[in-house]
Amino acid sequence: MQNEEYKAILVGLQINEDIRYSMEELEGLAEAAGVEVIGTMTQSLERANSATFIGKGKVEELAEMCRNMEADTVIFNDELSGMQLRNIEEAVGIRIIDRTILILDIFASRAVSREGKLQVELAQLQYRMPRLLGFGKSLSRLGGGIGTRGPGEKKLETDRRHIQRRMDDIKAEIVEIKGNRNVQRAKREKAELPIVALVGYTNAGKSAIMNRLLEGVDRQDKVVLEKDMLFATLDTAQRSIKLDTNYEFILIDTVGFVSKLPHSLVNAFKATLEEVMYADLLLHVVDASYEANEFHIDVTNKVLKEIGAGNKERVLVFNKTDLLENDALPTTDEEYICISAKRGDNFDQVIDVIKKKLFSDRIIAKLLIPYDRGDVSSYLCEKAKVISMEYVESGTAFEVELTTADYSRLKEYDTF
Repeated sequence: MQNEEYKAILVGLQINEDIRYSMEELEGLAEAAGVEVIGTMTQSLERANSATFIGKGKVEELAEMCRNMEADTVIFNDELSGMQLRNIEEAVGIRIIDRTILILDIFASRAVSREGKLQVELAQLQYRMPRLLGFGKSLSRLGGGIGTRGPGEKKLETDRRHIQRRMDDIKAEIVEIKGNRNVQRAKREKAELPIVALVGYTNAGKSAIMNRLLEGVDRQDKVVLEKDMLFATLDTAQRSIKLDTNYEFILIDTVGFVSKLPHSLVNAFKATLEEVMYADLLLHVVDASYEANEFHIDVTNKVLKEIGAGNKERVLVFNKTDLLENDALPTTDEEYICISAKRGDNFDQVIDVIKKKLFSDRIIAKLLIPYDRGDVSSYLCEKAKVISMEYVESGTAFEVELTTADYSRLKEYDTF
């Protein structure tokens, strides 16, 4: 798709809901894929047409619109079946792709890590498997372009069993990578390091926030990629943050969300997204400058619920306040803070909320554990954060950071 220019018409079907924002989002996705949007068409129906998705008359209108505007691509705002893809393309005569193909293509172009590439390929194959008849015919004639990145047509030339074998191989490799992540997670749990996950709509500024926090603790060497574009990064980044109070936590930057995120993609990325499941706190990053940011909030909440993280404790972080006109701050009943990752505004509030949510029940104590209570010493070494440990005549002297619950059980050993 690089070095090629596509001119596309976007098509949306409205069924009992306002699709203005998802159509606006579709245009952003098209631009992220290097497509010039030259027109838009929408239709309201009670339900989608099983053969052509939109009505027959609308398909004829679309064909004429494409001829008049010299479009070479049509992008639908919803996922189409193989039959719908084939029927619409035969009627219109140019490349037809749907929202899922477009998102998968963007993900394929942005995947960097081995796991990311495997997850995207798996999602592509899961999408194409039931569409080999109609979808395959379309791609074999078009010979490349949007939607053929990654496994592309070479996979469509093989039979279903070969595709299924490839999917099984990818799943096995992802499981192996997941096993390595579980080992890393076990080490974190042993170290009792809490986890803060940055979640939110794509391009809300999660990576920029992570980099600001890293700079604040003098770890500029660990900054992550940040760009003003949809899905700039797909890989989950993890960084250790140690505050001036000696409190330490793991900060995770996750892949951004988007409305109507393909189910196959959510499933493929579950191994990565499950890191959110283990987080102690979610910082839900929202672009404060976007007029309809409630739409972005709803999108994120739906995806969090889908992956099983809907009930996690979270704080809304309205970013990009430097772009607000007349300092018009958002209004919401939820707990929130307003920041600017670009200018560094109010990052002390980000640190304060993390301390409050994660460390308010932590105390530092000096304990003297008798040698005949090796079980207590082992518990402290395994479950508490040991600041110092010294063997003295009457036992093991610890300086440890404990939860208030642990301290109440062990206060008999306090040396003060």
